[in-house]
Amino acid sequence: MKMKLELTFLTTTLLGTALSLPQQASNLTSRIQRRLDRQSHPLAPLDGGHSGPLAGFRTSDNAAVVYSNNWAGAARDQPPPGGPYTAVSATFTVPKPTGGPGPMQAGSAWVGIDGDTYNAAILQAGVDFYYENGKISNDAWFEWFPDYAYDFNIKINTGDVVVTKVESFSPSEGVAIIENQTTGQKATQKIEAPKPEATLGGQNAEWIVEDFQNGDSVVPFADFGEITFTGCEARAQNGNVVGLNGAKIIELKQGDKVKTEVTVHGEKTLTVKSKL
Repeated sequence: MKMKLELTFLTTTLLGTALSLPQQASNLTSRIQRRLDRQSHPLAPLDGGHSGPLAGFRTSDNAAVVYSNNWAGAARDQPPPGGPYTAVSATFTVPKPTGGPGPMQAGSAWVGIDGDTYNAAILQAGVDFYYENGKISNDAWFEWFPDYAYDFNIKINTGDVVVTKVESFSPSEGVAIIENQTTGQKATQKIEAPKPEATLGGQNAEWIVEDFQNGDSVVPFADFGEITFTGCEARAQNGNVVGLNGAKIIELKQGDKVKTEVTVHGEKTLTVKSKL
């Protein structure tokens, strides 16, 4: 509630300032509104999952491949012997999205704990990328689903190399961290479960490109080219660290079109290509 009140105050203040800047007001209002409407959701699986690699899709260890209408990437859907997951991290380069005329197109790259087989909560952090009428913008954000996403106070540009990490201290407390290695900036945000029933189970670890929710539906998905996650790590409660071996591959499919191609390169590198 405190974050929501602060966001409301910030929104009012920014809108008041923008009244004296007509040329900027429309862009500012649009950005504020998209943050109020933006939300990640748990994995939305589709029928027709596959066991083993699909033709043309490379995986590291005969991982299962499943379809989703909102996620693409890799997820560990069971905790390791060392206990529940307590931290997930990776590094990626912010993509340059492209698109056509019309409404805003977007997508998001993030890491998270839970949201796959355990969908009561997700602790996650990442970067949104937007394309609208030839203009590109980015937002770095954190979220404890089912609450909405909130912005980090950090500047992110296309082509920047960012490290994202989430860590839980307990089922109801954690931290989200993003470091822009290109600029040297770093932001850290402590975060709590938004309600008592939205606690973490530590059952899943994910590295995801998402077609996120905007209001009542997913946003039109931007052609992001390619995103490679490196240094993909998930830490268990006992301190043991695991990577992508044993993770399932998730392909994003909407209608009859598979819109991504996911490839795992060894234990710690994952590439998600757009097929738009």
